[in-house]
Amino acid sequence: MRVAVLGAGYAGLMLARRLEKTLPESVDLVVVNDRPDHLVQHELHRVVRRPELADEITVDLEAVLDRATVRIGRVTDVDSERGVAHLDTGDGDELHYDIGAVCLGADTAYYDLPGVEAQSTPLNRLPDAERIRRDFLDLESGDRAVVGGAGLSGVQIAGELAALAREEDLGCEVMILEQAPTVAPSFGAGFQEAVREELESRGVVVRTGETVERATDTAIELAGGDDVADDQFVWTGGIRGADALDGERPIVTDTLKLDERTFVVGDAGRATDTDGAAVPASASAAVREALSVAKSITRLAEDEHDGIFEPRPERFRFDSPGWLVSIGDGAVAQVGPKVLRGTAANALKSTVGAAYLSVVGATGNAVGLVREEP
Repeated sequence: MRVAVLGAGYAGLMLARRLEKTLPESVDLVVVNDRPDHLVQHELHRVVRRPELADEITVDLEAVLDRATVRIGRVTDVDSERGVAHLDTGDGDELHYDIGAVCLGADTAYYDLPGVEAQSTPLNRLPDAERIRRDFLDLESGDRAVVGGAGLSGVQIAGELAALAREEDLGCEVMILEQAPTVAPSFGAGFQEAVREELESRGVVVRTGETVERATDTAIELAGGDDVADDQFVWTGGIRGADALDGERPIVTDTLKLDERTFVVGDAGRATDTDGAAVPASASAAVREALSVAKSITRLAEDEHDGIFEPRPERFRFDSPGWLVSIGDGAVAQVGPKVLRGTAANALKSTVGAAYLSVVGATGNAVGLVREEP
């Protein structure tokens, strides 16, 4: 039997590490990823201001996976009915599996808005962070950098840019645009209010209720005819499915099953949990989904060996431990109903990345990340 984990982001790496411990020894475990390393995505914004953090948030897959075979290549298509993943590692290269988990994450969505993709930089990879930093440091006094989208990623990059502007005495403006009437629109009112206050206190100009319609090389055109002049444009306005899934994020129930042999885990799909609630696209949700699917896959693998009972899939329920967003040298956290700012939120911020790295076995990276904390 072969189990294939397609993608090694939060969901894929956590799933693979758990399966290494729970699968029968006779099961072949294969992990496919387009790079030989795992990126701690929720710390990526910090590289814009602190390039030296790049090594600490990059985890070598071979170093943290003991049993799995790691194949480097991009998944170009998934034929779940046949149990085949097509890879770009060679002409007609196919990976056949008995049980598969699609953990390919999501790509940036541009919604066919004219000029937006061409004129903006996303924040998905280390080269994106490096380009954003380089372009920002080239700005002059009075110039403006605009971040499109005020979800958590947009909030974090806007906070970093504002902090970098202060540190380098650039004299340029950082603005964030959001179509919804509030920043952090997927969260509760108390969290939203605290995030907006933190952004504005750190010099970020916040404009909500603003819909981007197109972008040119000098301006962002908004619905209603208003134009926002920009000298740099960063786009964090939404996500879409991976190309291997034709840009779609398939809807799955609380079993997280696409069909009898294939699961969809993390941002690659849109899941509802046992309460019927939509599961947010987040690192914490991806990690918890992976732990749930690991139980289902292990049961299926064990059933292949004894064949006595039809295994029951694990049903996923998302219990959020809270939320945290970094905003420059500050942070906003929500733990239960309580929203935190200042020292308490910063204390949480300093531990989250290191704690995750420790969980995935990258203790050296975790130590390095803690040492780099201001």
